[in-house]
Amino acid sequence: MKGYIQVYTGNGKGKTTAALGLALRAAGADKQVYIAQFVKGMPYSEQKILPAIDKITLKQYGRGCFIYQKPTPEDIEAARDGLKEVALILKKGEHDVVVLDEACIALYYSLFSFDELNEAITNRAAHVEVVVTGRYAPPELIELADLVTEMKEIKHYYTSGVEARSGIEK
Repeated sequence: MKGYIQVYTGNGKGKTTAALGLALRAAGADKQVYIAQFVKGMPYSEQKILPAIDKITLKQYGRGCFIYQKPTPEDIEAARDGLKEVALILKKGEHDVVVLDEACIALYYSLFSFDELNEAITNRAAHVEVVVTGRYAPPELIELADLVTEMKEIKHYYTSGVEARSGIEK
């Protein structure tokens, strides 16, 4: 089966949630899944449950959350090292689905370049489905993708002061 490239982007909630749902569905179909979380280095609820599913591997390539500040050289190094590791995973083809969670944010903050991401994706084993998430998907990534879904915020309780809640947003 040919693998396609999916992108979940936009300012609305649900990009990572959709990717995790697809990962769960793939695991249920006896497929091997690798989830690479860029930027994220903090605890998220999925880290507690996904290790219990033997078909899913989750690894973070972030040192914390710098969304509201400039990335440090260490943040850049963590993301670049992560992309190198993921490029090998994509090429080996041992995983049927590879999720690059928040890779669009990594691009936005110049943690790695689109050319580096493009090389990793295009040199993957032919059957590997790739899912890239995050706000600010660049036009080049949208052009490369076979499927693009934009999550559009219509209304969000965050604007009323509701912080991220465990099990819902984090």
